[in-house]
Amino acid sequence: MAGERTPNGQRGVDEDFTALPLRALADAALSAARSAGAGHADLRVHRLLTQSLRLRDGAVQSVVDADEIGLAVRVLVDGTWGFAAHAELTPDTAAATARRAVQVAHSLGRLSRERVQWADEPVYRDAVWVGGHRIDPFSVPTRDKVSLFAEHSRRLLDAAEVDHVTASCLQVKEQVFYADLAGSTITQQRVRLHPEFDAVAVDTAGGFETMRTLAPPTAQGWEYLLPDANTGSPDAWNWAEELDRIPGLLAEKSAAPTVEPGPTDLVIDPTNLWLTIHESIGHATEYDRAIGYESAYAGTSFATPDLLGTLRYGSEVMQVTADRVQPHGLATVGYDDDGVASGSWDLVRDGILVGYQLDRAFAPKLGLPRSNGCSYADSAHHVPIQRMANVSLQPDPVRDTSTAELISRVEDGIYVVGDKSWSIDMQRYNFQFTGQRFYRIRDGELAGQLRDVAYQATTTDFWGAMEGVGGPSTWLLGGAFNCGKAQPGQVAAVSHGCPSALFRGVNVLNTRSEGGR
Repeated sequence: MAGERTPNGQRGVDEDFTALPLRALADAALSAARSAGAGHADLRVHRLLTQSLRLRDGAVQSVVDADEIGLAVRVLVDGTWGFAAHAELTPDTAAATARRAVQVAHSLGRLSRERVQWADEPVYRDAVWVGGHRIDPFSVPTRDKVSLFAEHSRRLLDAAEVDHVTASCLQVKEQVFYADLAGSTITQQRVRLHPEFDAVAVDTAGGFETMRTLAPPTAQGWEYLLPDANTGSPDAWNWAEELDRIPGLLAEKSAAPTVEPGPTDLVIDPTNLWLTIHESIGHATEYDRAIGYESAYAGTSFATPDLLGTLRYGSEVMQVTADRVQPHGLATVGYDDDGVASGSWDLVRDGILVGYQLDRAFAPKLGLPRSNGCSYADSAHHVPIQRMANVSLQPDPVRDTSTAELISRVEDGIYVVGDKSWSIDMQRYNFQFTGQRFYRIRDGELAGQLRDVAYQATTTDFWGAMEGVGGPSTWLLGGAFNCGKAQPGQVAAVSHGCPSALFRGVNVLNTRSEGGR
């Protein structure tokens, strides 16, 4: 389990959260819900601390701090959901909120055509889970953070090839207390960071080119930015090395030739491939989407339940897992918002669709006795919904194939690095992705950068074209803070690990000509 589960009290969770009247709120809310007729009820106290830093050319543009907290009560009354939330953390308010949730369930029960079945789960009493970070970013003085980002910005601006630099860092600390009528009481805390630097080169004709750092967002603390033997993390990004390389890479990209479109062999770096996994596998294997629950907003999925166990998603080297336990994963947590303990499971095995992401309400629909822990709400004021786990493509289990070895298998192709823009249809089937950096491959070696590259395919054709995957040394955990879903909209952070991978004959587009330029 990534992070820490501790049985003794609330060790590791900030005292300003544990000092809140959490048990009194739970007692009041759950007693009121039971007395009002709820068969299931849970209380969630949810706190979200955020800080956003943004600098342009080394000067501070904004520093925004926010602290949001509230309580939410969710109930099941005769198989119908009710939900209510409030910002005031008092026992009287918690009880009143619970009674309002029951009233909502009664009102909706007259309209509901389907009764909720709730999968069983063991009871977890006094459970505590804390994410695996070393340095709480909210313990670091803001002036020190600004100073570090200004220093890195100046490092880029000192290069003649760079005209402007934008730097940003999103920081989040999330604390949740959960209690339900079955007897579970769970307290959790996790931290996440998303640092980024974007360099811009402007030519004499007014055109421009950009180059962004490849460092993924992470569920680490401030140590992610401090690769030092005493304070940093062994998993920290090598910021100095990448920042030193960006000016030269940007200049080469600005002068690079445009791509010739057509079927092309691709070696795709994990800094790019994670996003393709997110859009074409992660969303497509959300069970609520697959049975039509997102059809009015974000679409459905081609990977419908009648194809479970038979759909050839990709080639036989395709092994995809989902989990809530990956170290430093953005979707990693000890227990979900249904009170389900985290774990891992298969989504695609040997290229065949074998699983979905589920919560406790959807597991019985698929005939499963237990949820796999995919319930999450992004604040106290939103109801928990099924959200994405860390969905990852597994590396070569036999040998540690390097990215260079994959490239050596390509006579004429492109190596794709870093994510940028993307587009995919409502069934997660037809898609197009671009990237940050593209390198021509000639006779098994890199031969300079290209520009204006996008690759386009259907999901099954693309993953069916995957001939080989890199070994564990090429595996990287990418991800995003801003996965959107539901109405009203919610945002969740999620990670996707993958190795480098080789694809044969994927259609490449020239984005400049496609855009009429």
